[in-house]
Amino acid sequence: MATGVSAPGRAQIGQKTLRTDRWWLAPLRIGVILAFFVVYATVRIFMNKWYWVDAYHYLTPLFSPCVTESCVPGSSHLGTWFPKFPVFIPYSIITFAVLAGFRGTCYYYRKAGYRSLFFAPSACAVPEPHKKYTGERKFPLIALNLHRYFFYGALVFGLLNVYDGIQAFHGKDGGFGIGLGTVIIWVNLVMLWLYTLSCHACRHIVGGRLKNFSKHPLRYRYWTFVSKLNPKHGTYAMISLFTVILTDFYIMALSAGWFSDLRILN
Repeated sequence: MATGVSAPGRAQIGQKTLRTDRWWLAPLRIGVILAFFVVYATVRIFMNKWYWVDAYHYLTPLFSPCVTESCVPGSSHLGTWFPKFPVFIPYSIITFAVLAGFRGTCYYYRKAGYRSLFFAPSACAVPEPHKKYTGERKFPLIALNLHRYFFYGALVFGLLNVYDGIQAFHGKDGGFGIGLGTVIIWVNLVMLWLYTLSCHACRHIVGGRLKNFSKHPLRYRYWTFVSKLNPKHGTYAMISLFTVILTDFYIMALSAGWFSDLRILN
C-alpha cells in the first residue's frame, strides 16, 4: 500500500508544490557544502602525504593519530601500532572510520542529509520522491542508531587533537613558539569541542534518565551546560566542517612547501 503523500485518503494534488518562494535554495546550499566536504576529505585521506610539518609539529586532524610505520618521521606521537600500509590504504583509516561515523550518524547531519541529498523531504509542503517510508529499521539506515557509541570515539579523538594542539606550540629552533598554524589549530579545536559537547547524545549521556536532578548535582550541572550549547549544535556542526578543512589545507600547504608559516613568536 502506498504511503506518504500518495496514501489513500490524502488529497491528490498534481503540482509538486504550491510554494512560490525559493524553497530549494536552503537544501541546495547545504547539499553543496556536504558534498564538497565529503569529496575533499576523501581525496585528502587517500593522498597519504602533506599532513605533518616537522619544524613546528603541526599535524592535521585528518591524520591524527598517525600510528603506522608508513607515517613520516615525527608524526607518530603515540608510536606505531601497525606495520607499513599498502599504498591503497589511508594512514588515517581509523580516524576516518570513527569521525566519519560520528558525523554521519549525527542527528543534525541526518536531517541535513535527508533534506538536501535524499529530498526526504527537501522542504515543508514539498513531497519527497520516495514511494514508501520504512524509517531507520533496516540496513543500512539502522546503523545510524550507533551514534552514541561513535560519540565516545569522538571524545577520545578530541583529546588526541588537544594533545596535537599542545604539540603545535613548538618553536622552529625548539622550545616554545606560536605561529598562524597554532592559532588555526586551536580555533579548530574550540569548534570541534563545541560541536562534540553540544551533541544530543552527550546531553542524554550526562543527564538522561535521571528522575531526580537534586540527587545528582554534578550531572545536573553538566546537563545544564550541554543544554545551553545544544540549540546551536547545527551551527557548530557546519562551522567545524570549515575549520577542519581550513586547518588541513593550511598544514598541507606548509608541508608541501607552497608558503611559509607566519610566525608570531619564535
